Amino acid sequence: MKLIGEILSEICGLSEEALTEALQAQREKGGRIGEILIDRKAVSESDVLKGLGVQFGLAFWPSLPTDNLKTDFPQQVPIQFLKKYTMVPIVKEDAAFIAVNDPLAFQPLDDLRLALGSDGVQTVLAPHAAILSAINVAYDMSSDSAEQVIEGMHEDEDSDLLMSEIGDTGDLLDETSDAPIIRLVNLMLSQAVKARASDIHIEPYQNKLKIRYRVDGILYDKLTPPKRIQSTLVSRVKIMAKLNIAEKRLPQDGRIEIRIADKNVDIRVSTIPTSFGERVVLRLLDKSTVLLKLSDLGMPKGRLREFDQLIRAPHGIILVTGPTGSGKTTTLYAALSTINSPEINIITVEDPVEYQIEGIAQIQVNPKIDLTFAKGLRSIVRQDPDVILVGEIRDMETAEIAIQSALTGHLVFSTLHTNDSASAVTRLIDMGIESFLVTSSVIAILAQRLVRVICNHCKEAYTPDEESLQNIGISPEDLAGKKIYRGKGCPACFHTGYLGRTAIFEFMLLDDAIKNLILKTSDSNAIKRLAVEKGMVTIRHDGAQKVLAGITTIEEVFRLT
Repeated sequence: MKLIGEILSEICGLSEEALTEALQAQREKGGRIGEILIDRKAVSESDVLKGLGVQFGLAFWPSLPTDNLKTDFPQQVPIQFLKKYTMVPIVKEDAAFIAVNDPLAFQPLDDLRLALGSDGVQTVLAPHAAILSAINVAYDMSSDSAEQVIEGMHEDEDSDLLMSEIGDTGDLLDETSDAPIIRLVNLMLSQAVKARASDIHIEPYQNKLKIRYRVDGILYDKLTPPKRIQSTLVSRVKIMAKLNIAEKRLPQDGRIEIRIADKNVDIRVSTIPTSFGERVVLRLLDKSTVLLKLSDLGMPKGRLREFDQLIRAPHGIILVTGPTGSGKTTTLYAALSTINSPEINIITVEDPVEYQIEGIAQIQVNPKIDLTFAKGLRSIVRQDPDVILVGEIRDMETAEIAIQSALTGHLVFSTLHTNDSASAVTRLIDMGIESFLVTSSVIAILAQRLVRVICNHCKEAYTPDEESLQNIGISPEDLAGKKIYRGKGCPACFHTGYLGRTAIFEFMLLDDAIKNLILKTSDSNAIKRLAVEKGMVTIRHDGAQKVLAGITTIEEVFRLT
């Protein structure tokens, strides 16, 4: 049999020198030559697996088919066994295979064949990540649904098995506890992540308990567990969030970090006392979601160019406005990651820090120790920043320091809770900021909303009535030669007709004419009228453009504007 070093030299041009160094390291510390070469980045994992394939006469699959996975093995084989030895049964074109990462794991491979009762199954080699992903998909598909667990609870009326101790759990799919309440909470969380929910609401009423998920900004009723498990369910969540389970009369806040398959999810937990028991809201932040780029936000090309130039301005304030949950932070993070480079110093003060960005110093506001936006901002200015992000301007003190920072040569990004771009000016003046300070520091205001995107799997064209078209400002001329779409509803979008969200924008540049008007009046309607005359596209108009482009529906734009 050829040695792996020789094979790698032939198939991927491994140098004599690198091989000699690796063999020396193997003599000193032991270990396998392939792993040493991968650690030293002399070859890739795929190269080593191809080499092992040649050595052992096995096929190498760079990826594994997960669409028609064999899903009966999770009942027979513990997930921990497969993860420990990195192997998984796979069905491809009606033939069964076992994918392994290490062809020398003979004993576990034989054990797996015995457990599955499938002698003579072919073995193939696959990358570590592909095997783990396939294991996670199979166990995710095979786990009971929360609804099934709840049905079991309804049947099992005198169940005292509901509460059980909890240690730190790794992957939720690894959790095999028999206590129904633990399974229910785990399934509730994993189902919510699968459904792309941003929040889970646990709401107690007089005779019932309701669990709702917020998906794409809309709340849906999902589960109705029996009322008698209410306190146990809430206690379980509070234990996971390390809250005081004995204190039921005061609001509490905590957090849970979980892993579901290959997703790391950060959950913020908030409880409040109501007359029918504690109400719990869990906000889910998927840490594996990639930060959006500016081009992914849904801005039309012309406006994107303008915005891209503005965020590179040497100084001034750029404000993003909109109600809670309208994606303001996401837009600002996209702007920051676009301009983030080693030459500039970016510091943020946020409440809370939602995503960690490499190369940026992020400060978390903490009212308990009196670290407010204003205090944090004051300290930041002494840290020689070029760009500052203030999570939100909530009071006059923060607004004043932000304006002073902008006037002394810093670029400041921040958010305000107002309905449109013009009312942000009114809001600042209401806070007690002089109008001349607003005009000399603010360079642009971006207002935004999130609209749901029509599901591509069940999209259909239809003819809307004239009143609906008038409501969002689409004239018959605009409609000429264009189609309006809506979603019928299908399993892919949980029968809602929508899948995912995009933003609609209103972008107001403060040019000389608008600044002059602000110095005379702080009436937002007058400011907006002038901005529209100057060519500003309002939020509703931008929404109408997205309806004509077949991205969203008339109802969605009307609901949000």
